[in-house]
Order: sequence, then C-alpha cells, then structure tokens
Amino acid sequence: MTTRRNFLKTSALSSLAIPYVKGIDKSYSLSNIDTSESVEEFWKNIRIQFPLKEGQTYFNNGTMGPMSGYTMNKVISDMLYSTVHGAETDYKKNDPGPTLLSGYFKHEEIRQKVGAVINADFKEISLIPNATFGMNYIGQGLDLKAGDELINTDQEHGGGFGVWRMLAKRQGCIYKEAKMPVPANDPQEIVDSVMSQVTSRTKVIAIPHIVSVYGVIMPVKQICAEAKKRGIFTVLDGAQTVGQINVDVKDIGCDAYYSSLHKWMLAPGGNGILYVNNESVDQIWSTIASYNWDHKDDHGFRLMQNGTTNQSLVVGLDASIDFYNTIGHNKWIKRIKHLGDHLRSGLKEIQKVTIVSSTHPNMSAGMVTYKVEGMTGPQLQKHLWDTAKMQPRSVGSELMRHCTHIYNSEAEIDKALEIIQAI
Repeated sequence: MTTRRNFLKTSALSSLAIPYVKGIDKSYSLSNIDTSESVEEFWKNIRIQFPLKEGQTYFNNGTMGPMSGYTMNKVISDMLYSTVHGAETDYKKNDPGPTLLSGYFKHEEIRQKVGAVINADFKEISLIPNATFGMNYIGQGLDLKAGDELINTDQEHGGGFGVWRMLAKRQGCIYKEAKMPVPANDPQEIVDSVMSQVTSRTKVIAIPHIVSVYGVIMPVKQICAEAKKRGIFTVLDGAQTVGQINVDVKDIGCDAYYSSLHKWMLAPGGNGILYVNNESVDQIWSTIASYNWDHKDDHGFRLMQNGTTNQSLVVGLDASIDFYNTIGHNKWIKRIKHLGDHLRSGLKEIQKVTIVSSTHPNMSAGMVTYKVEGMTGPQLQKHLWDTAKMQPRSVGSELMRHCTHIYNSEAEIDKALEIIQAI
C-alpha cells in the first residue's frame, strides 16, 4: 500500500495541487529545526518553516494562526491520501491504512499530547472544533435553573458570553458582569471586581484567561481559589492562551477550561479542546449525544461526540503539537513574550500612542492593544497595509491589536513602530 510518506511523490494529483498551494512542493521537516543554533539564526530558521508570502507581515494570529509548512503538508497529504485510497481503508479497524474520518474515535495519543501541554490527564480532555463549542458544552451541560447567578466580565468575546446570556433568557438565570479596568495593571483589582459580584446564589464564574481584545492575562488562579471556597463552578475561556503562555490547569484549579488551538498553537482551523476536571465532570451532561454520550470510563471521549468530522484536521493538530514540541515549550513561550515586550517598549516611546492593554510584566504576553491619536483603528490598519503590507487587526472604532508570534521578528516590529512614529 502507498504510504503517506511517498504519496505526494507518486500521486498524479500532487502535480495538480502544487501550483495552487504554495509550499507543498517544499521540503518541510522537523529535522530542519536545529535547536543548537544561535538565537538569531534559530529564529531566522523558524521563519523559513512557514510558507508565508514574502514581503508581507502577519500580526493577527489572535484571530487565526498560520500553519507551519510541516503542518500544512501533513494536512494536505492526508486529504489527498484519503481521497485516493478510501476504498482500501476499513475505518472501523483502522488497519493497515489511515483513519478515514474522525468523530467516533478516542484519539488517545493526541489527547495525551494535549494533556502534556496543559498538565491534564487525557481522559479529562475532549477534542472539539473551537472554544465556542467548549463554552456551550459547559453552559448547556450544567443543571442550572431560574435564579442561579452566572458571572462574566464586561470584556468577554462573543464565544465567552453567548451561552450564559442565552441561559438567562431561556431558563431565568441571572446574568451578571464584573467591570474590568482599562488598562488593567493590578491583579487584585480584577479579583476584587469579579468577587464583588458573588452572592449565595452564584453558581458559575465564567471568565477569560486572556482577554481577547486587550490581551490581559487575568489572575485566574486567585479567582478560582476564592470560587472553590464557595462551591462555585469555574470555567475559563482559554481561546487566546494555549501556545501563547504557560497553561497548567491543575495549578490554576479551575473546573473547566476550553481553547481554540488554531490561534497560538498554529493548528488548522477547526481544532479546539475542552478540559473538565475529573472531580467536576459528573456535573456536565453531554450536549451532543451519539453512541458514547454516556461513557463512564472516559468522560473526555463522552464530551466529544460530534459525529463525522474532518480527520485531516486531527492529523494537522497532531502535527502542530509535534512542531511545538520540537521547538520547545520554553523557547516558544519566551519568544512570544520577548516580541510582545519589544513592541510595548517601542510604543511607549511614541508620544501620541496610548497603550490600552496591560504593561504589567505578569499580565502581558504577545498581544498588544493601543490607539493612535487622530486615527481610527480601521484607518491605521489600512495605513499599515498600504505602507508596508503589515496586517494586525483593528478592534472597535479606535483600537489596534498586534499579535506577535515565533514567525515574527524584531525587524518587523521595528518597521511597524517606524510607520506609527511617522504618523
């Protein structure tokens, strides 16, 4: 049987795919990553591992992260292989060929890799499409009734507040928002704001680990500790965290945690995770029910009963974690923080720039949100693109959000600062 390894070399389809997919004809391999190189040469080499278009700078992986060439080729190869060799694959036995589809299998090996990243047992982890699914699985899985209080902040992403507002309208729950400071540079101020909303009727605290618009790293460990004393269920929106900062769910002490891995982990779109602590998972009903909706031994498997999905995206998730591990957790996280600090430092020196995200060293990483006097956010975004083909993201009417990742460089950040200074 043709293997994935040589499939692209032998398939006639590969010659059709190459002109349309830049980079598929390039040899991307984990063996190309030399961790012994000097710092400067190492990160130059890492940049080469991404098939990003030359002359353009991507600063918006907080919305969608670009896949590495290694991950991209794994996904495309799997899609081509499955199309050509589908008749040879017994999807139930998964032997000797690849898995034809996803949605019915435990994927224990990949869940173990995810567990190693966030410090959780694989049976506490479900593979889901994105963070919004995670929020809904928790909100709709809890037995909540009229009068139960649900606490968000006033800086939630739609994927972080939707189900809680719906439960207030549908079931008569009481929806509350803690007001967050802008900029946020005092962790205790945030803890006090959230806990000030708590009463004897509070059942859920659902807050972001990193705020999507402002990039603020929230003091979630302290809030979860206070909630636990009161028997309140805690669920954290980690859409912007896994792959940007260190995430240790056991140390945090939350009941549930969800994330989208197509952002900072640079997995293909459609890859998310849901963690539910073994001590809390019996409180969560299955939202989507299929064959194993009531599986008792593996609750993570129970909560990922999504039906047929794209197996090639799971292959891409596996590849993205391997790419991450090859570079190394500490190098990856420190690089993002270093580049974010570099941008913040430069923006502080520009007179008509106001940084609205946190500048506290423990509350900031790779996301920087700011505004420039005299320009709207969309105007600044257009100016950066027209001037130097740079793509951050405007948020709201006046704010600009930059995301710095391992494929970015100090030189790209310096160029952005130069353009803003000239304004």
